[in-house]
Amino acid sequence: MSDPTARDIRDAVAAGSLSAVDVCRTCLERIARDEPQLHAFLTIASEPAMARAATIDARARASERLPLLGVPIAVKDNISTRGLRTTAGSRMLDAFDPPYDATVVGRLEAAGAVIVGKTNCDEFAMGSSTENSAYGASRNPWATDRTPGGSSGGSAVAVASRMVPIALGSDTGGSVRQPAALCGVVGMKPSYGRVSRYGLIAFASSLDQIGPFSRTVFDAALLLGVIAGHDPADSTAARRPVPDFTAALTGDIRGLRVGVVRSMLEEGVDAEVAGSVRDALGVLQSRGATLVDIDLPHARFAIPAYYLVATAEASSNLARYDGVRYGFRASTTDADLRTMYEQTRAQGFGAEVKRRIILGTYVLSTGYYEAYYLKAQQVRTLIRQDYEAAFARTDLIVTPTSPTAAFRLGERIDDPLQMYLADVFTVSAPLAGLPAVSIPCGFTRDGLPVGLQMVGRMWDEETLFRAGDAYERDTAWWKARPPEAREGIGL
Repeated sequence: MSDPTARDIRDAVAAGSLSAVDVCRTCLERIARDEPQLHAFLTIASEPAMARAATIDARARASERLPLLGVPIAVKDNISTRGLRTTAGSRMLDAFDPPYDATVVGRLEAAGAVIVGKTNCDEFAMGSSTENSAYGASRNPWATDRTPGGSSGGSAVAVASRMVPIALGSDTGGSVRQPAALCGVVGMKPSYGRVSRYGLIAFASSLDQIGPFSRTVFDAALLLGVIAGHDPADSTAARRPVPDFTAALTGDIRGLRVGVVRSMLEEGVDAEVAGSVRDALGVLQSRGATLVDIDLPHARFAIPAYYLVATAEASSNLARYDGVRYGFRASTTDADLRTMYEQTRAQGFGAEVKRRIILGTYVLSTGYYEAYYLKAQQVRTLIRQDYEAAFARTDLIVTPTSPTAAFRLGERIDDPLQMYLADVFTVSAPLAGLPAVSIPCGFTRDGLPVGLQMVGRMWDEETLFRAGDAYERDTAWWKARPPEAREGIGL
């Protein structure tokens, strides 16, 4: 196999035609080859991964039905892994070695997966380009002078460049879907509560969700099925049965009602991006879907509402990093506790994290809470009601994932507002708690990927996967290999 998917690897290991050790070694070789140019990883777990693969081979026959048997996977560095450094892209957690696994990590291992490393991300998942990582930016494998998106940029790069077939990221306002779009891979944000957040380093607790990256819709459905489900360690993890998401991939979308907000293809969207999305709508129509014009009247308020809610929650969540209980502590001979706090947070946090803490603290303060935070929560309710009204007439809603293709590194780092606008199409779904997926749908003239976003009803990831798979069957965008991966190592 020259370009195997997670399903290909699992089936080959189960059949005995490939060993987990050989697969793992190949992925580690690919990482060693491409990592210096792309900087997708913060930690590479070569020895633990090879030992894990050897264990899987030793019991492969007994484990042949495991859904991810022998499949290498990368995990975003804000998801706790016992015995493997977890920094969240921050100097504040530079030496953090978690004493426990996140729930999703335990489920990966129970499914037979092999974790090969932790991927680069914007600090505490705050950013849209990975440029806010304390350890340097990742680079887009389609053009190394461009951003891969963020905050889960490292995971998107690892999958797009064929370092690994699948990866995990986290999505608060678009941090799985936007980098998936900019790197030409599949990225899914599940319904809020579908996946346990236990062990995910918190950014905004009412928004954060862990989600899969993959090259195919099938692999994304397979991976979500592994990590989803109730968890007593997370009170927000829903007590809902987890369906077999892969069983929904029938290729049949006849009669599916696809909602389209025409204004979202006209205002502030790059012409090539809009053209690719319109072409994708034509493909869905050709398979029997019906296009329905809809309106989301409060969508234009999603960015300000999101950056009030998310920063307020970040301010609260990051108050724990004070240099006392755990994490970085500034070296100071001053006996004054306040000085130690100030120096620890000044040195341990990067500029963007400080900006969001300050903004969040401001909107929660006396005299401003009702004017800003409470108003943002009211707008959040209106956005959710807009979706509820739209889903009375549609089964899913399509938009671009990002208004532009990948922008150049350094282009927006000094302009926070322009950086925030990269998430203009992705922030609404998490505000409403809805599932959404980004699917590759084309390329610009410069050879940069374009993503198609599908947003579904709460708990209806199956319809999104079914539509995405049907689209994938009639297109070949997902098969394209970036320049950094065209000399790929075969299995």
